[in-house]
Amino acid sequence: MLASLPAEALELGAAFRAAGHELALVGGPVRDAFLGRASSDLDFTTSATPDETQELLAAWGDAHWDIGKEFGTIGARRFAGKGRDDVVVEVTTYRTDEYDPASRKPLVAFGDTLEGDLSRRDFTVNALAVRLPSLEFVDPFDGLSDLAARVLRTPIAPERSFDDDPLRMMRAARFVSQLGARLHPDVAEAISAMAQRIEIVSAERVRDELVKLLLTDNPRPGLEVLVDSGLADHVLPELTALQLEIDEHHRHKDVYQHSLTVLAQAIALETGTQAEPTGPVPGPDLQLRLAALLHDIGKPATRRFEPGGGVSFHHHEVVGAKLVAKRLKALRFDKETVQAVAKLTELHLRFHGYGEQAWTDSAVRRYVTDAGPLLERLHRLTRSDCTTRNKRKADRLSFAYDDLEHRIGVLREKEELAAVRPDLDGQQIMAILGIGPGPVIGEAYRFLLDLRMEHGPQDPAEAERALREWWAAREG
Repeated sequence: MLASLPAEALELGAAFRAAGHELALVGGPVRDAFLGRASSDLDFTTSATPDETQELLAAWGDAHWDIGKEFGTIGARRFAGKGRDDVVVEVTTYRTDEYDPASRKPLVAFGDTLEGDLSRRDFTVNALAVRLPSLEFVDPFDGLSDLAARVLRTPIAPERSFDDDPLRMMRAARFVSQLGARLHPDVAEAISAMAQRIEIVSAERVRDELVKLLLTDNPRPGLEVLVDSGLADHVLPELTALQLEIDEHHRHKDVYQHSLTVLAQAIALETGTQAEPTGPVPGPDLQLRLAALLHDIGKPATRRFEPGGGVSFHHHEVVGAKLVAKRLKALRFDKETVQAVAKLTELHLRFHGYGEQAWTDSAVRRYVTDAGPLLERLHRLTRSDCTTRNKRKADRLSFAYDDLEHRIGVLREKEELAAVRPDLDGQQIMAILGIGPGPVIGEAYRFLLDLRMEHGPQDPAEAERALREWWAAREG
């Protein structure tokens, strides 16, 4: 690991030492090196003040920035030349973070020792450092042993650590998934006791940590930590609500466990990676994963016990889509993500019934058009939603969806299905009807679109005849 450090990093360490300052590589890059994982991050900590760091980085790098200066962080880039990746570093002055009980933002106090800086790290596995340029390994809290044991402990008492920065409780959940770790009993107990403290953290920081958890290879263990500890009650209460009580007659399955299984199955259907995509939904895909986790959150509000012992969740997909949009907006997700996940939630039941009753070509066209650019994600969400242990039923659903995808492929080749539009555009509609722009053009457009959905492509003469008949009936 140490031998793989870029020469520029060692040069930077020498520059800081020559100026009378300490510099150390810290945290994730050191941890990941011991795990045999590549890390693109180069995070350093230093005894230098932000102003002193900025001066040194300006001399070392080809570009530098001070966007995080109020928190003690200065960044810089050294251009590496053709065929090599640039070296990007962030250097932060030794510090401690604390929260004012009345504020959502951390207060920053600068420290004066590397050991003191490491003591304010979230977990011992991240309280590791390598001094530069001497390459001295520093591990004052035995984090390397915890890393080997895959256990999460805090360098100081967990109650104090989580009080200083409550977001660390969510990071614990993320590291359970990311590192395959388990919580030390003291850490688990502190999170459960202090879960409400997460409410002081801004929605944006909570969202970013939730996203990091969902994008791990195996989010399930971390999500279970959120629910079991009570953190989810404050950041994603709809997930906790899926733990519908199991009635003695087992008339419905555990929606919470079902949702976690759907998430795992959806991840398995992602295609390649973002770096090396091999299909239409390269992973990790945030929209698909959010939809898989949240697609059934409308069930608690719509559950009804029917006469004869059945349980129904009528229209839970419609209710769920509204709840998804509300929660994701509260977490400050971007508009595109909110709309996509809500739409997938709304459409996730559309396929059901396909195997029992033959869909017309019109129904297939509407399915594709309603899904729009989300179609490939909807394919994967719908397939993942089958968690039955009944192999015959599972095979029947799979074969039915195979058939639907085949029909979509056939229609797509014949009709350019992904771009279904009326056979006449707005200009043509106005010319044929002899009218100007106005709401009626939209009505005519929707009529022609319905006609296109129902009967497939028509030649312009057929479309014009149908339009004139519609207009005459409307005027009459």
